[in-house]
Amino acid sequence: MRPFRLLLFATSIFAFGCHSGDKKKDAANNGKQPMKVNALILHKEKLENIIRSTGAVIADESVDLKAELAGRITGIFFKEGAHVRKGDLLLQIFDDDIKAQIKKTQEQINLNQLQLDRQEAMLKINASSQQDYDVAKTQVETLKADLQNLQATLQKTSIRAPFDGVIGLRYVSEGGYVTPQSQIASLQRLNSVKVDFSVPEKYSTSIRVGDTIVCNNEASHLKFKAKIYAMDPKITTDTRSLQLRAIADNKNGKILPGSYVRVDVQAAAINTIMVPTETVIPVLKGQTVYRYDAGKVKQVPIKTGIRTDARVEVLEGLNEGDTIITTGIMFLKPDINVVLKEVKSTAGGKL
Repeated sequence: MRPFRLLLFATSIFAFGCHSGDKKKDAANNGKQPMKVNALILHKEKLENIIRSTGAVIADESVDLKAELAGRITGIFFKEGAHVRKGDLLLQIFDDDIKAQIKKTQEQINLNQLQLDRQEAMLKINASSQQDYDVAKTQVETLKADLQNLQATLQKTSIRAPFDGVIGLRYVSEGGYVTPQSQIASLQRLNSVKVDFSVPEKYSTSIRVGDTIVCNNEASHLKFKAKIYAMDPKITTDTRSLQLRAIADNKNGKILPGSYVRVDVQAAAINTIMVPTETVIPVLKGQTVYRYDAGKVKQVPIKTGIRTDARVEVLEGLNEGDTIITTGIMFLKPDINVVLKEVKSTAGGKL
C-alpha cells in the first residue's frame, strides 16, 4: 500500500511540474498565442486646415513724437489721450531767433535784387560788364537759398501731427528744453489695427493674401477677425518661419496695440489620412505606428503633420487602405501574431 501512495505522489508532482512549465513556455512565447486587438482601416478624409500661431497687435500707424531741433518749449497744444487731425500743431519750440534771421535775409535779398536790376539795365547799354552782372545775380541766388534753408529750419520748430490719431501720455512740459533724443509723446492711429504673426515654413504654400484669421486675446476675452494683406517674400532663416501681417477693423477702439493674441488661420481644406493620437508611438528617431499585415504586427515609421484634440495627420508612412492596430499598443512587438477582434474604418462604422 505504501509503494502505491509514493507512486501517486510522485506522479502528482510530475504533472504539476509539467503544467507549470507549459504556463511559463506560453508566457515566453507571445507569438504562438495570437493576441486579440482592435484595428482601424484608413481612408483619406477632408480636414479643416486650421493653422495655429501667436501674434502681436500693433497700431495701423504709430510714431514717437520727437523734436528735430534742440530748444525751449514755448507752447504745448494737445491734451493726453485726445484725438488730433493730420497737420494740427502739437508743440512749439522757441523760434524768434530764426524769424529774425529770415527777416534779415529777406532785406538783404531786396537790396541785392535792386543792385541786380541796375546791373541788368547797365548791361543792356554796355555800361557794365557781364562779370559784374553775374556776380550780382549770384549774390541774390545765394541769399534766396539761405532764406529757404532758414524757412525749413523754422518749420522744424513746430511739431505737427503726421496723421489722424490719438495722442498718448506727455513727457515734457512748457518751458522745458528738448533735444532730438527727447520723447514728447506717442501718436497712434487706431481706427484699424494690424496683427503680426508667423507660421512654420511647411505652411507657407497653404496661406494666401486675403485669407481670414481669427484672433483671440485670452486676457481680455476679446475675439476678432482680421484679413491677411501682406507677407514677407522670404523665410526667416533663424526660425524657418514666414512672417505675415493682417489688418482688422477697430472703430470701437477695444483692440489695444501691444496685445498678445492667439491666431487661427483658416487655410484651404485638405484630403489626408488621420490616425488616433494614442496609436502614434514616439521613438528615438521619430514616430511609428503598428500596422496589421496578414496576421502579424509591423512597426512603421511615419511623418506627422496637423494635430487635433484626438487625431494626428500622417504625411508619410501610411497609405489609404492600410490597417493600423488601435489597442494593446504597450504590449505589441514587431512580427508577433495577432488576431483582429473588432475592425473599424475612418470612413465610419464597424466592419
